[in-house]
Amino acid sequence: MLTNDQLGQWDRENFFHPSTHLAQHARGETPSRVIRTASGCHIEDRDGERFLDAFAGLYCVNVGYGRQEIADAISAQAHELAYYHSYVGHGTEASITLAKMILDRAPKHMSKVFFGLGGSDANETNIKMIWYYNNVLGRPEKKKIISRWRGYHGGGLMTGSMTGLEGYHKLFDLPLPQVKHTVAPYYFRRDDLDQTEEQFVAHCVADLEALIEREGPDTIAAFIGEPVLGTGGIVPPPKGYWDAIQPVLKKHDILIIADEVVTGFGRLGSMFGSDHYGIEPDIITIAKGLTSAYAPLSGSIVSEKVWKVLMQGNDEYGPIGHGWTYSGHPIGVAAGVANLKLLDELKLIDNAREVGAYLNKTMHEALDDHPHVGDIRGEGMLCAVELVEDRDSRRFFDQSRKIGPQVSAAMLNGDHVIARAMPQGDILGYSPPFCLTKAEADTVVAATVRAIGAVLG
Repeated sequence: MLTNDQLGQWDRENFFHPSTHLAQHARGETPSRVIRTASGCHIEDRDGERFLDAFAGLYCVNVGYGRQEIADAISAQAHELAYYHSYVGHGTEASITLAKMILDRAPKHMSKVFFGLGGSDANETNIKMIWYYNNVLGRPEKKKIISRWRGYHGGGLMTGSMTGLEGYHKLFDLPLPQVKHTVAPYYFRRDDLDQTEEQFVAHCVADLEALIEREGPDTIAAFIGEPVLGTGGIVPPPKGYWDAIQPVLKKHDILIIADEVVTGFGRLGSMFGSDHYGIEPDIITIAKGLTSAYAPLSGSIVSEKVWKVLMQGNDEYGPIGHGWTYSGHPIGVAAGVANLKLLDELKLIDNAREVGAYLNKTMHEALDDHPHVGDIRGEGMLCAVELVEDRDSRRFFDQSRKIGPQVSAAMLNGDHVIARAMPQGDILGYSPPFCLTKAEADTVVAATVRAIGAVLG
């Protein structure tokens, strides 16, 4: 039974929740879950119920909950200087230090960091900079952005358009016409089941080339992609995908945006997904793992190639007309400095690589032979289990049955383990904090097995 019912009432009466069935929540048909505290990989609600968070919030609490070092850094910064803007050359010790720390870890051809608050505004920044870039170069027609179906790049107007998920378009008049989508590199959901992985990669390349030809290469400015599809299903790319896609983009002078909001700072067991897969981006989007969500902060890392053109534009047309009030906010960047130090000092990326591999291996061992498990996939500290009605024919469940949400609810209620029911499919997603232990990974796998058995037999 919930304590403090007044909070639940206030919640329903006043709080507009994101990604929520608003009517059901307002009517009290869905629970009002108030989280009170957290430590390591566990969160605790107002009733003292403790849960193992196998999704790290929203792929973001990478160093784990309750890190005193980050809390102390935030407090010290707030006491010394809670806010000043970063316009016209202003900065703080923390913002300047964090920019250097990021570039020390980024691919060597990257040049500067622009700070925002979240991944959505960072990708909006990226598109504005790319449009500015092509205007400076005298190519005003080169403005379209290619994304992939099932990609996730934010919830704004351009970013929601680049997101290739139906729920982010429906009734919002999206996608905008400047955004075009190509096939998702999602081998399990290929149309032709006879295709080998190599043939499927060739199909992805052919689809991209056909789109570029159809739209006209002189009209396409950039291609945006996550190194591993995140919200679209936690899907590592098929072998050779990025090696095959990049030459097509370079041939047509199409910039590459690597959206590393999820993969940046260690989620794959490598500092960046771009390193992991040999991607050579012109811009990298960062957010979640930058502060482990202890404070809002995002960034756009621009390459030397892009930076030179931005400077040329300023010399010709005056100062850049873009910025946010909270760009380089002292609280956020102080959290970022402390967070990156912790990643190094505690060797958390090494642990993400080792325990993430163990989690994926153990999940395979437990569920590979289950008749309703169609695919188990992952990379680093990412894992997904995709459920199907019939594995031999790869027949999917009717979406109205909401099998994925039923299984994740059974894990939550039965074993107090949080997995995410991913959109557009009956997919269970796992993205634990990097401090996950092998014993905790065993708990996650056991809870998954029990919940699938409870829902599907």
